[in-house]
Amino acid sequence: MSAPTRIAAIKGMNDILPPASARWEWLEDQVRQAMAAHAFRNVRTPIMEHTQLFTRGLGEVTDVVEKEMYSFEDRPDQHGKADHLSLRPENTAGLVRAVVEHNLLYDGGKRLYYMGPMFRRERPQRGRYRQFHQIGAEALGFGGPEVDAELILLAVHLWAQLGIRHWRLELNCLGEPDERRAHRAALIEYFEAHAGQLDEDARRRLHSNPLRILDTKNPAMQALVDGAPRLLDHLGEASRAHFEAVQAVLRAAGVPYSINPRLVRGLDYYNLTVFEFITDSLGAQGTICGGGRYDYLIEQIGGKPAPAVGWAMGVERVLELLGEEGVRVPEPVPDAYAILPDAASVPAAMPCLQALRARGVAVQMHAGGEAGLGSMKSQFKKADASGARFALIFGADEIAAGQVTVKALRDGAGAQQRQSLTDPAAWADALKSPA
Repeated sequence: MSAPTRIAAIKGMNDILPPASARWEWLEDQVRQAMAAHAFRNVRTPIMEHTQLFTRGLGEVTDVVEKEMYSFEDRPDQHGKADHLSLRPENTAGLVRAVVEHNLLYDGGKRLYYMGPMFRRERPQRGRYRQFHQIGAEALGFGGPEVDAELILLAVHLWAQLGIRHWRLELNCLGEPDERRAHRAALIEYFEAHAGQLDEDARRRLHSNPLRILDTKNPAMQALVDGAPRLLDHLGEASRAHFEAVQAVLRAAGVPYSINPRLVRGLDYYNLTVFEFITDSLGAQGTICGGGRYDYLIEQIGGKPAPAVGWAMGVERVLELLGEEGVRVPEPVPDAYAILPDAASVPAAMPCLQALRARGVAVQMHAGGEAGLGSMKSQFKKADASGARFALIFGADEIAAGQVTVKALRDGAGAQQRQSLTDPAAWADALKSPA
């Protein structure tokens, strides 16, 4: 009988294993601290939604909906009806769906955040995968420009907390629907006059979504795009005032930024303020965080009209940037390593280890194989390799005396003393790693 074929992970969907997973946990902990400091609350939504949610919210002629979603028809029910479902390609639409479905804005605005996997069917490359992860912050029910600035400053706070220094902030204003319609007409007229210079994507989008032509990555079209009509020139007084108020808060906070009139973002639901945080350290995949205001999405998804603003950051890109910038992420190590000379010591040692863990001491217990627990020398090598600051030695003499030997492996290496085996609470705090 032949051996079964080994099954590998799907290309672009990666396992996250120790020790790399510790970097993810550290980043997530830092995010939770930053979100708590700004009074944002966590939301967790399903990774699968009705396809209509994304076609209605993101726009049918966006790259995500046209080419990148994992969509399928579910098994039909007893009446032959089958739902059309998609793995989420982003999470703003799903979060808004949850807010509408559960009427979360009934008592006022909400500040929410999420962390989790997203899915897009595209060619895997550096910093871009088929299953990727995003962290997002969304403020719903608040229409003032100060909340736009607050979201941007939240990201700035996070970069400082993480130790990321090399970033730049770009801003733009997309105005309101009537202003975009006037700009859209001007764009169509301009690009029709230069139809021979348009690539295939631009020709396809010319009448359906000409604003997205401005976001082209085709170098051959950059000069044409640079000469296109600017949306900023079509903004009314209210939109200009909103945009200026956002900038005033950023200037007061000492946050540097530049205005990029070609910044449009990739999804259709944005209006007024849009922004991106960009790094030059990751090559072509330089956007590490982006977002903006989306005042009409809640109504589009079936809720009562309400303003909203938010951003999403790519976890894989941020982790890669941490490495590029030399940010040292602490590796988790146990406080103590339990050395057990023989199987007879385990029943006496275990209550002590459990009591230490209950007091917040991280203890790794030595485990043997079929040949037994191994020699004391081999156990001390493993204790040292674990990174633990102390070894706990449960020898026969110690157990007979109701004691355990605590030996320093790092600071003051070699120093040891005996402690009570039956009252570990009295000495547990001395084992804890300094904060």
